[in-house]
Amino acid sequence: QVQLAESGGGLVQPGGSLRLSCVASGNILTINAMGWYRQAPGRQRELVAAIIRGGEQHYADSVKGRFTISRVIGKNTAYLQMSSLRPEDTAVYYCNADVATSWDTSSDYWGQGTQVTVSS
Repeated sequence: QVQLAESGGGLVQPGGSLRLSCVASGNILTINAMGWYRQAPGRQRELVAAIIRGGEQHYADSVKGRFTISRVIGKNTAYLQMSSLRPEDTAVYYCNADVATSWDTSSDYWGQGTQVTVSS
């Protein structure tokens, strides 16, 4: 099994910054990709940012230029640096990882989520 542990959420004023962390542990052969999703009340879960094993990054249009995803491969850790936060960024943020647990098996795993609230 694989576990994802998120941290770093909280309350921040508009224009402020937060950094989210996600650490993967367990039966990990390699991590193919890691990403962050978010879900606001009454809305569907949406992709915020993702980073592929080779380093390629993808961002939702709404966060481009404000959020940066990074990864420390040797520590199975991903970060989401969020700057210039807006009230509409308020949501529960979930870490996601595509993990290979053997040479022929890869699965999707999710963290429990961390609340980010942007409010004055």
